Amino acid sequence: MSETLFKSTAIVSMMTFISRILGFVRDIVIARMFGAGLGADVFFVAFKIPNFLRRLFAEGAFSQAFIPVLAEYKRSGQNDLRLLIANTSGTLATILFAITLIGVIAAPLLIMIFAPGFIDDPEKVTLATDLLRITFPYLFFISLTALAGAILNSFGQFAIPSFTPVFLNLSLISAALWLSPQLEQPVTALAWGVFIGGVVQLIFQIPFLLRLKLLPKPRWGWHQSGVQKILKLMIPAMFGVSVAQINLLLDTLLASFLVTGSISWLYYSDRLVEFPLGIVGIALSTVILPSLSHKHASASKQAFSHTIDWALRWVFIIGTPAAIGLIFLAEPLLTTLFQYGEFSSTDTHKASLSLMAYGLGLLPFIFIKVLAPGYFARQDTKTPVKIGIIAMVTNMVLNVILMMQFAHVGLALATSLSAVLNAGLLYFGLRKLGVYQPVAGWGRFILKLLIPNSALLLILYWLTPTSIDWFNWDAWHRISMLTGLIAAAIIVYFAALYAVGITIKSLLKPNTHTIS
Repeated sequence: MSETLFKSTAIVSMMTFISRILGFVRDIVIARMFGAGLGADVFFVAFKIPNFLRRLFAEGAFSQAFIPVLAEYKRSGQNDLRLLIANTSGTLATILFAITLIGVIAAPLLIMIFAPGFIDDPEKVTLATDLLRITFPYLFFISLTALAGAILNSFGQFAIPSFTPVFLNLSLISAALWLSPQLEQPVTALAWGVFIGGVVQLIFQIPFLLRLKLLPKPRWGWHQSGVQKILKLMIPAMFGVSVAQINLLLDTLLASFLVTGSISWLYYSDRLVEFPLGIVGIALSTVILPSLSHKHASASKQAFSHTIDWALRWVFIIGTPAAIGLIFLAEPLLTTLFQYGEFSSTDTHKASLSLMAYGLGLLPFIFIKVLAPGYFARQDTKTPVKIGIIAMVTNMVLNVILMMQFAHVGLALATSLSAVLNAGLLYFGLRKLGVYQPVAGWGRFILKLLIPNSALLLILYWLTPTSIDWFNWDAWHRISMLTGLIAAAIIVYFAALYAVGITIKSLLKPNTHTIS
């Protein structure tokens, strides 16, 4: 089973890697053309609102509630399964259409709620409203895309949903390069890129559902038992699974009161954190939720616990060096990727500070992605909600305290600290419920990991040039140096990992994950 999970995770990670690389290209293009000024700040707010709701309704709450119920219906036969999908898709589409219509009409009010710092600047409010009216329908298309992706994931078709976000990145890149020069307000092109990207992602997945014969005609099914069960699970999950996103949204809200550029600095630093988070955390979460749901449905408690244990070990193996790299190479990464055109050295420095703060929370962010499915697979959405409320309140308090002292960096740091609390409470909750019992060997495993991570830190300290060198080099010199640094770090880390006896083979044993 561990080998199957590893292969599935590897597939999702690879597809996510391709998407995230194109995401970096997208952000490089946007940074070069729009910098961190008014237009960029406004677009990031207009994009973040439907994107936040997407993660709340679709990838967050809906998927976590839908997949466990889908696992139950798969055992009932094809007819019941198709009926569940028909009722769920029709009900979801109707609700989403109503929300989208309200969002477009109430765009000015939403801007004032989500970015109250814009209120004193009529130009920002007007532009943000115009952009939000274009981007908001993205919520409708991407949420239905998430429904299709959840079905495909449940049938082991992980590659297609993981590859789908590539089309959003391609759409935004195309809009920035070719549409923006044609428009009176160039940043409007990015909003149209979001809209088109949502449509294309949904269309892309339809043939694969047809191949599985799982695209029945949508119908309104609010009162159908399966839909009601999904809704019952989804409502609390909307909060519980999306606490990290709510915290990031609060960052944007408060950053709107800070100097122009603060929203953009937080955006670019968050994008770099999202890279390893997507490859490790989201990939593991995507793969283990259907697996845990199946094990819970078949009452396999030991296998359920072993799956969580397996995922946590991989978080430490991949997530720890990723966090070290993000923190230590914050400025070189941002300089190499974004410091061109309108994006200045000051922008790079400011964004690097928030990146280091976010980097401190990378491991907790990933742990949340892995631990939360331990509750959702058991159809327990209330516990993560309670934990989420505690984490969010803590984040709000820390936001106010730390923002006053450290401006936008304080907002990032508050998010990381609240993630530590969130992950810790999720972990101890699973232990208390007896759902997760660590396999023997964890103490030795952690001690062994100290050696490769120390070697990684030393090689980065020894080889990394000064900030002035990075600022003075041209793009190709920066790219070659950063590539060489990352390659050297990877070689040293995995060589040290092998030397202490931690190998892929040692994590693929069928009944245990102990490290010899």
